[in-house]
Amino acid sequence: MRRPAPRHLLAVVALLLVAASFAPRGADAGAGWRWLVFADQHFSLWFSVLAVFAFVLGGINLLAQHLARVVRRRPDWPYSVVTVVSFLVVLVAGLFKLGGLPGLQGSVTHPDSLFTRLFEDVLSPLHATLFSLLAFYVVSASFRAFRVRSLETAVLMIAAVLVLLGRIPFAGLAGHSVLSALPFEDVSLWILSVPNTAGQRALMIGIALGTVALALRMILGLEQRGDDGEGPA
Repeated sequence: MRRPAPRHLLAVVALLLVAASFAPRGADAGAGWRWLVFADQHFSLWFSVLAVFAFVLGGINLLAQHLARVVRRRPDWPYSVVTVVSFLVVLVAGLFKLGGLPGLQGSVTHPDSLFTRLFEDVLSPLHATLFSLLAFYVVSASFRAFRVRSLETAVLMIAAVLVLLGRIPFAGLAGHSVLSALPFEDVSLWILSVPNTAGQRALMIGIALGTVALALRMILGLEQRGDDGEGPA
């Protein structure tokens, strides 16, 4: 059964926030603009409160999904055991400030807290390991991408080589005075600051337009799913 009330509430709140962006502030704000200013100042706090409940529901859903996988012995269920145990250990260490200053006023990031030790001794090494493995995947993907099969791949390869040469400190290497005299660093900085920046801005503009289009669809009630949950209604 479709429920239009959440969609209507979403549309009203979104329109209020959009209108609040154009509302005057200070002495120029008349009585008619006070509701918009109030919405702009307080809705973000309400969103933070809702986000807390969203985190709680997300944690409950994570536990339910992985516990069901463990109970039913689905493929790769030992990884679900690791996920559940890690989640509960970090949750308990953060909620009860284990090893740090107790109570609500205690800091969860205290240097002696279990939460901080878990982050520094477990999570940080795991991050370093994942990023070190990612480097090999990037090299492999770059090798496949830089095969010169068209003009675009040739430009990509030349730009990548120039940026790579610009990042290498030839000046500090003995016997490379010729290479250090070439303007690789200037060319590399130009590639990063001009073509690369232009491409990033184009991507950001595209993402912004897509976000606006999605927001309009949600406000107008077009971004909804059917009763069977298989697609837009």
